[in-house]
Amino acid sequence: MAQLLLELVKTARPRQWLKNTAIFAPLVFSGFLFEPGYLSRVIFAFILFCLLSSGLYIFNDIVDAPSDRLHPFKKKRPIASNRLPLPEALFVGLTAITLALSLAWTTTFFFFLLALLYTLIQISYTLWIKHLSILDVLTIATGFVLRVYAGSVVVNLHMNVWFLLTVISAALFLAVGKRQSERTLLNGIGERNLSEHRATLGHYSQRLLDIYTGMFANTTWLTYALFAFQQQFIKTEGPLPTLFATLPLAFTAQKWLMATVPVVIYGVMRYLQLVYEQNQGESPERVLLSDRPLLTAVILWSLMVLAIIYAF
Repeated sequence: MAQLLLELVKTARPRQWLKNTAIFAPLVFSGFLFEPGYLSRVIFAFILFCLLSSGLYIFNDIVDAPSDRLHPFKKKRPIASNRLPLPEALFVGLTAITLALSLAWTTTFFFFLLALLYTLIQISYTLWIKHLSILDVLTIATGFVLRVYAGSVVVNLHMNVWFLLTVISAALFLAVGKRQSERTLLNGIGERNLSEHRATLGHYSQRLLDIYTGMFANTTWLTYALFAFQQQFIKTEGPLPTLFATLPLAFTAQKWLMATVPVVIYGVMRYLQLVYEQNQGESPERVLLSDRPLLTAVILWSLMVLAIIYAF
């Protein structure tokens, strides 16, 4: 039983829950993080998306099991290697998806619609879209946008359009970096027929992926810079003293958020370095948790954002 639970946890991919932290963005940047009732609702939405995404990952591994068994790395996955029986995996996956959507219905109607749309898009991606070049990476980006909107509607907050563009750009940057690393890893072990392992890899030449990577790396930090320059904050009472009230307008909060732009630029450059020099972009969440400089940059950026919005 313990081994079965371990294989289920591996298939649920809790490391991927990092992607669901995008749900917190609207709350954090709105200035309402410490307002009563807001944080608890967003945490509940985050838990629901973690449950939903895990169920969808199990569904994905069930569908991909035949092709995963031919892949040099994915053949070690619990379902593909037959360590996790298919009936148990199917039961847990469907239960997780059904429970998540049922609980989403108890929040707000629009949050439920976004959760349902996310589910349908991910199922379509597993069954069809991931075999279509360009649409595959666009669908990945759509998933991040839906997460951000879900975090907005669950507490009825507005999300800045420039931040949404930043999320789209960053998601496309990570998705293209993933394809870049997949191609490099397969070539590195002598695999020449890339389409056998992922249909879209045959349509992504090295030069095309280089262009895509550079394009989305630039749009990621540029859209974030525009967001940082223009973001307006709603002042609320929080646990920390507000110091900006005593400062001239030239030093208001939205001005100070520009200080986080160099950290974002460093993060983008470091990730590019990992993709091109160490071929580590195949699993973005693993890169974030294992690379100390990149993790430090993310933590520093988070602390700076919280301090600028709430401490001053």
